[in-house]
Amino acid sequence: MIPQEIIRRKRDGAALSGKEIAGFIEGLTSDRVSDAQAAAFAMAVFFQGMSRNETIDLTIAMRDSGTVLDWSGLSVPVVDKHSTGGVGDNVSLMLAPILAACGLAVPMISGRGLGHTGGTLDKLQSIPGYEIAPQAEQFRRVVADAGCAIVGQTADLAPADRRLYAVRDVTATVESVPLITASILSKKLAAGLQTLVLDVKLGNGAFMQSAEEARTLAQSLVEVANGAGLKTTALITDMNQPLADAAGNALEIVNCVDFLAGRKKGTRLEAVVLALAAELLVQAGASTDLARAHAMAADTIASGHAMERFGRMVHGLGGPADVCERPADYLQRAPVQLTVVAPRDGYLAACETRQLGMLVVSLGGGRRQAQDPIDHRVGVADLVPLGEKLGRGQPIATVHAADEAAARQAQAELLRIYAIADEAPQASPVVSERIA
Repeated sequence: MIPQEIIRRKRDGAALSGKEIAGFIEGLTSDRVSDAQAAAFAMAVFFQGMSRNETIDLTIAMRDSGTVLDWSGLSVPVVDKHSTGGVGDNVSLMLAPILAACGLAVPMISGRGLGHTGGTLDKLQSIPGYEIAPQAEQFRRVVADAGCAIVGQTADLAPADRRLYAVRDVTATVESVPLITASILSKKLAAGLQTLVLDVKLGNGAFMQSAEEARTLAQSLVEVANGAGLKTTALITDMNQPLADAAGNALEIVNCVDFLAGRKKGTRLEAVVLALAAELLVQAGASTDLARAHAMAADTIASGHAMERFGRMVHGLGGPADVCERPADYLQRAPVQLTVVAPRDGYLAACETRQLGMLVVSLGGGRRQAQDPIDHRVGVADLVPLGEKLGRGQPIATVHAADEAAARQAQAELLRIYAIADEAPQASPVVSERIA
């Protein structure tokens, strides 16, 4: 395998064979392919694209670059979900215990925040003692006992993806659909799943801001995942406003506990969580149709079984056993809370969602550099959904900040992020499309 020949062929628009792709990825993993060659390969794929079969071969080669988890000792279906990222998107925190309470196993490999989007691992690290990188034996034990465990990617899981992604991040090739597809799915395939659901975000707080972009990515992910032997569907969901009514790490854990306690009924967040749960329950054979699966998932909240699974997962991974009963005793609160109020009468008409995510980053709730520490206390809570009729002086949100100056700055920024209009905005469906 001569790396430069593979690069040249892809540069010139040729379709690469499975053998060529596997050879290049093996060279990447063993350091026989240089960073310069990896960058050239990524740029060639960025401009020339890849066929469905090429992308399947790339995904499988990246999966096989490291360990592939084996869950054959479990007697229940092994499932997971992936989101392309948004603001106030804490779906994984509730979805995993709901599915566990329905009798599925959810070994969820999650990530940290990226740009304006929050990271599931950062949120969980708001909980004292929670171990995001457990030993393999502990990971397996928690999945077997609680039915779910949300942890970070280990060093030996799809290592080729980690190296290729680092190159893409600094060479303006992140947006390539084949490379995005292989990056996401190689890790999911390495996790040993039997079925997967994808939550592809669409809107001004998503990486995919047009319906065409979101549909293209969703179709690529679904086709390649199924082609690689992983039963998969995708939902395209709205990210033109925060999904939860909070954005920030500890604040989203509080939101999760409230959700599992049944205090978030009728919200956009509930609609997405239950829709994704229904997809996986049907795909895994735990329910015969989506309507029954939806009701089955909702019942785990009403009965308290989903909350109990979340508590068992947290405790099994080193957190306090009673975090669900007494979250305020464990989750740190920001020293300054400041209410943001409507400057005039009208309808909350629009939100610059990406800017809201960056506001959380500026408060310290996200990273500008990879090595930056996270302030888990800060963020924005009590967010009012779009379409709400407001009177002058009514609350829109509450800023949680480390000091008064940061809170005042965030308050002013939020008044620029949200628009108030005389007429109600047209409502958008929270789940706009299903790709199967």
